[in-house]
Amino acid sequence: MSPKARSTRPPVAARLRIRARQGVHLAVQHGWEWLQRQGQITPHTPGRRKFAYLGEGACIGFPVGAIYGEPWISIGDHTLVGTHVTISAGFVPGLDLGPDIVVTIGGGCSLGRGTHIVGHQSIEIGDDVFTGPNVYITDQNHTYGDLDTPIGRQWPENNPVVIGDGCWIGTGAIILPGTRLGRNVAVAGGAVVRGEFPDHSVIGGVPAKVLRTHDAEAGWQPPLRGQSLISLDELAALSVDGLEGLQILQDKLREEDRARSARNGDGDTTARDEAGPRRSDERPLDAALPREEERLREEAG
Repeated sequence: MSPKARSTRPPVAARLRIRARQGVHLAVQHGWEWLQRQGQITPHTPGRRKFAYLGEGACIGFPVGAIYGEPWISIGDHTLVGTHVTISAGFVPGLDLGPDIVVTIGGGCSLGRGTHIVGHQSIEIGDDVFTGPNVYITDQNHTYGDLDTPIGRQWPENNPVVIGDGCWIGTGAIILPGTRLGRNVAVAGGAVVRGEFPDHSVIGGVPAKVLRTHDAEAGWQPPLRGQSLISLDELAALSVDGLEGLQILQDKLREEDRARSARNGDGDTTARDEAGPRRSDERPLDAALPREEERLREEAG
């Protein structure tokens, strides 16, 4: 057989290794998805019995963070707790914390992955509160008054935390003891918050301060930059429509982005949008096969 007629396909053993690697990849991915589903804590799993209350439709994602002191933790209906979220009451598991709930999380909340809620006296989170990832909320801090004792060994100080209904807490924000947020307060990512803040305010910074407030007559001060294409009533309706509602919301946001780009002269985004997302039958792993086969051919000599 002439060199020109020789097949450029890799040896059978190399092709089998590629397919085996694909099979292992799919098995690991599907297995992990199965573990995540089975590891969730919901009102229909045995883990619910530990909590003072775990409401209907609530779900704590798996892998969970450090969760202990469950008898003093109440989680409201339809609240979603992301993966790796820590919710604790007391210093360590097994303590008797008395007759009162220590950590109360309202209904319809969403806690981003990696968030920590560390309660010792009282943390009250209202309904429909959303957090980004890695938010830290606590009602206890160490004191530092004794100059001769390491701070970590000094007697701690508790101060209750109250977060009002409808608040949004951005990624990486820290809510310190004694904080009281009113209704619908937006907390900027990375803010360090302590003190009292009024309803319908935007706060941010280190330490956090009020950046924008709402007046019943004058509206938002300073004024908002633009007007959303979707009304608050429409948004509230979409929030209860599950996946279909989220798809409509996504489409509305894309429409808003196109309108903003047109106003700012950023160019035509139609071609990109019409291209649409990657199809479900497009497999990045298969797309990489030619490169993998070429590498194996080179190794085979």
